[in-house]
Amino acid sequence: MEFHRIERPAQAFQQPVTAGHISRISRRVLGRDAVAAVELGLGMYNTTYKVTVEGLDRPVVMRFAPEPARQFASERELMRNEYATLPYLSVIAPLMPRVVAADWSHDLIGRDYLVQTWLDGVPGPDRLPGYPRPTWTSYFRQLGEITRGVHDVRGPGFGPVAAPVYDTWSQAVTESLRQIAADLEGTGLEAADLRRAAALAAERHDVLDEITEPRLLTGDLWTVNTMLAAEAPVPTVTGVLDLDRTWWGDPAADWTIRMASRKQDERLAFWESYGEPDADPAARWRSLLYELRHLGAVRLEQHRLGQAAAVRDSYAGVAAVLAAALTGPLSRVV
Repeated sequence: MEFHRIERPAQAFQQPVTAGHISRISRRVLGRDAVAAVELGLGMYNTTYKVTVEGLDRPVVMRFAPEPARQFASERELMRNEYATLPYLSVIAPLMPRVVAADWSHDLIGRDYLVQTWLDGVPGPDRLPGYPRPTWTSYFRQLGEITRGVHDVRGPGFGPVAAPVYDTWSQAVTESLRQIAADLEGTGLEAADLRRAAALAAERHDVLDEITEPRLLTGDLWTVNTMLAAEAPVPTVTGVLDLDRTWWGDPAADWTIRMASRKQDERLAFWESYGEPDADPAARWRSLLYELRHLGAVRLEQHRLGQAAAVRDSYAGVAAVLAAALTGPLSRVV
């Protein structure tokens, strides 16, 4: 079998699999031999391969989760969370790859893996810059429509789709912040700021618990999670992938909303299809808590990627947001 892997440092978080793993999985789940496998550079968590299989007209994708011991508690079993979310994503099913097989047994390899159909198109970060900036509004309008469809899905409780599920939104936010803080401390990093954020979420649970209806959050949908048509005259979304950080909660807490709100540029078209965000004082205060959670998760990822300078810089950003949350009109000092 022809086999191409990305060369990474030995200590890199993303670890390859072997040609033998690919071959055995292909024979087990497809009943056919793999002819070629090429590691793709998509994503920064799972390890992904495009696999050509004997007798099949189209390649498949094999995605491998990190070994369990390498996963942080706040990112535990993300692939299983993604798989558990699929029954709730019928609204965007035509855009998503289909799962051919899922294997959590660790029989052939000590990692969870998925085999999925191949999505046509070009990764969003590669194709979007090739279009004139004014046409980007088409892309962001489509992204708003996709996000709106996902956020309209109602769930059974708050928290990650695959569990644990909490009765209240404040519990889910507080526990998420505590988990991120514990993960940071486990790496030797200071996380008192995230502990303070968790305490604030618990103290002002009444503001968080104004959110009483769990909605499906994409977790991290943005340009990196989309595929675009190769030759369309304007950016056209043909695929959505890797929704492994989904959870039930307040749509305003979604990474997509955070990213759509960051700049006043072409992404303003996002709101034309999504709808205008809530801007009352309680919603603005909650958004500060959500930003603290995002910044904590980003710090953890920066550490995982060896970005020491970015980790150091993150403390000033968290401090500024935390100060705003602690001194705002809806806060009490904790």
